[in-house]
Amino acid sequence: MLDRTPVGSLLREWRQRRRLSQLELACDAGISTRHLSFVETGRAQPSRDMLLHLSEQLEVPVRERNVLLVAAGYAPIFPERRFGDPALAAARSAIDLVLERQKPYPAFAIDRHWQIVASNAVLPQLYDGVEPGLMQSPINAMRLSLHPRGLAPRIANLGEWRAHLLYRLRRQVELTADPVLIELLQEVSAYPAGSVHPAQVKGIEHDIAVPFRLKTAAGPLSFFSMTTVFGTPVDVMLSELALELFFPADDDTVAVVRRMTAAAV
Repeated sequence: MLDRTPVGSLLREWRQRRRLSQLELACDAGISTRHLSFVETGRAQPSRDMLLHLSEQLEVPVRERNVLLVAAGYAPIFPERRFGDPALAAARSAIDLVLERQKPYPAFAIDRHWQIVASNAVLPQLYDGVEPGLMQSPINAMRLSLHPRGLAPRIANLGEWRAHLLYRLRRQVELTADPVLIELLQEVSAYPAGSVHPAQVKGIEHDIAVPFRLKTAAGPLSFFSMTTVFGTPVDVMLSELALELFFPADDDTVAVVRRMTAAAV
């Protein structure tokens, strides 16, 4: 069944989700509060340009901008292609290049639901002991990390790393209101938390880099991660794609990775 929610109601929901008053949004957008009120109540029909302008001010995800356009009677303007679509060949080549250059350290391309769509497939030893079902495609990186039969038992700083991932997931839920992410957050929040002192997670959203410390048969590893996104995507899927790149946090990790890589040759 098609969503018949009026575009004004959808805009009001996004404004309230961003915790903005009509006055604040009107000032940011350079329009009158009266006109914004008329748009939200359905007394005025926004033009396509006005709708896109308000969406930009509200940081509405590209996918949902299409929804707003359709609700207002306009055609969607942002295409939504699959990752393997030939039209995205140039983007995939760029992703493959980044993943390849990240070797011998792990790197992944992750979609909006934390499903891994590409990786550089290095260091298979990292996944020793992981339940096979968690490694079946599509692999969900959030479950893989925090599930008690995933990597969680071997994460040395599980409480800290868990708090970091849950903070990121909560932020995504706040920004997108994606029902799949809401369910994922509820699921992984129920996983065992591990022991952690409250001081370790207080203010974690302000930390520059939270380490990922993993115990392996070859020795302890410590990584920090960097997230890269497309700067000006014009495709829904690309707008939601993130590259997760892991870098060694200390010299011991460099040495252990070298040994693991040599053993795999």
